[in-house]
Amino acid sequence: MRLVRSIAVLMALSAQPSFAADAPAWTGWSHDLFARAATEQRFVILDLEAVWCHWCHVMEKTTYADPKVQELLAAKYLPVRVDQDANPDLSSRYGDWGWPATIVFAPDGSEIAKIRGYIEPERMQALLKAIIDDPSPGPSVGEAFEVKPATSAFLSKAQRTELTRTFDESYDDKLGGWGENQKYIDADSLDLAISRAEAGDTTATQRARQTLDAAIALIDPVWGGVFQYSEAGSWSHPHFEKIISFQSQYLRQYSQAYAQWKEAKYLAAARNVERYLTDFLLSPDGAFYVSQDADLDHDVDGHAYYALDDAARRKLGLPRIDKNLYARENGWAISGLVAYYDASADPKALAIAERAAKWVLANRALPDGGFRHGDRDRGGPFLGDTVAMGQALLDLYAATGNRDWLTAAVKAGDFAATFRDDAGGFFTSKTPEGQAGVFARPAKLIDDQIQVARFMNMLNRYTGTDGTREQAAHAMRYLGAASSEMPRPMPGVLLADEELATEPTHVTIVGHKDDTRAQRLHAIARALPARYKRLEWLDLREGRLPNPDVDYPDLGEPAAFACSNRICSFPAFSAAELQANVAQMAKLKPARAAQN
Repeated sequence: MRLVRSIAVLMALSAQPSFAADAPAWTGWSHDLFARAATEQRFVILDLEAVWCHWCHVMEKTTYADPKVQELLAAKYLPVRVDQDANPDLSSRYGDWGWPATIVFAPDGSEIAKIRGYIEPERMQALLKAIIDDPSPGPSVGEAFEVKPATSAFLSKAQRTELTRTFDESYDDKLGGWGENQKYIDADSLDLAISRAEAGDTTATQRARQTLDAAIALIDPVWGGVFQYSEAGSWSHPHFEKIISFQSQYLRQYSQAYAQWKEAKYLAAARNVERYLTDFLLSPDGAFYVSQDADLDHDVDGHAYYALDDAARRKLGLPRIDKNLYARENGWAISGLVAYYDASADPKALAIAERAAKWVLANRALPDGGFRHGDRDRGGPFLGDTVAMGQALLDLYAATGNRDWLTAAVKAGDFAATFRDDAGGFFTSKTPEGQAGVFARPAKLIDDQIQVARFMNMLNRYTGTDGTREQAAHAMRYLGAASSEMPRPMPGVLLADEELATEPTHVTIVGHKDDTRAQRLHAIARALPARYKRLEWLDLREGRLPNPDVDYPDLGEPAAFACSNRICSFPAFSAAELQANVAQMAKLKPARAAQN
């Protein structure tokens, strides 16, 4: 068993040997990969895997151990294995096809086939033979469409109607969740539902709560933490990977659900995710690891292992934890912990989040404000690391009032702007993945545009700078055009559009930060049920706020103000007063139609 685990560790490195002793001669991804393929007249087959992935391990044990598969690969292919967590450019480009994702390329870098998930040995044999006989692109390789950015930064009414229709139709009314076969919480879909629930939409409220209630089944009852998803159209057949993106997302969303509905089960769910995150994925240095495997090894899979109690699990040993420390993943974790702190007032969560942020700033920051992904980036820096950390820094600023966090977030925004393509949108990476075919230029991914639009918009709300507003609009113009070409639900585009077009809930605490009365008001404001919120703390000893769009009176005692459209409420001195004022000011927000 020790040998199996040792070999599993090697899978984190894309060019290392695989589980099987007589495995294919895997190589890593390199800039000159297709030059070599052209010289040797070989196809390139990319096994884009995740070290935590159950079906990746099964495919390794079966398909790539098959002698006939190995013979075909050795004859005409360059086999390339890549850890998708370590390579955000490739994982972003092919995320819809994995994991594992199997991509076959011609020697010139053009795509021939893209296959999602596990491929049986016989099917792989047939695929490899068919490509050798006829390397024409298959039906999985659709024609790339050119995105010509829209003229408006806002979606049209017709676009919003159509995107809302596809979003609504994707909901599973019977079991909850968006989508039918694999059951998990889609992050953007739930965020959109919670936003609409806050506005009084009863259908959105029912959907959000049904989904949150059902997804509690995905939380490990022994160690906490959430499993990746459940299969077979059920919430009770989980795949047992524990990935930090899901831990961070569920921690944030269950915390926000508790703030909205004050249901104890939602806070308990958030607490159970937080304890796993901090007990199992927190490194001694204070940063967060990436994931924990679904299986203990090839012989003990997750179904058997996670049915055991704590003592029995530990007697067998722990499934492998990927101990890489990536900026993007830490940004996600920090945001999740801050949301939990806001809802629970647990100071330990904030302390852990701040320590992680300081580690990333000390170990992953670039000189000009951005962030690299890991220790050794191939193809970076990547947009996602800087945007995720930028958002985390904004979240820390709102949670603490510490302007140092905002200063760092502004620098991250400046660096993210350097990924801008003046022809439209933002590139995922600073450099292309290769020199040939589809890799001659860096990709522009829809999810990246959504995150840039939302982050830059929020940065603009806190700083008031026109430049950040324009960056958000630039991303939205690309999204407006791209979303019209895509039939799948795109709730993130609706979210980004809504946030750009409307003001966030805006609350400012006026008072000294060492005054317990001001601290109490800030805690009340943090816990307010507003997913889209601008929260500031004005200590007049520090000077004006970075975006001084409102002049606040000095009453001689701490007070909280709810504002909208540069108009503020009467001062509040209690939770009830502040909640009433926020509700009153929400009625004064400009109608969306006036902003289009």
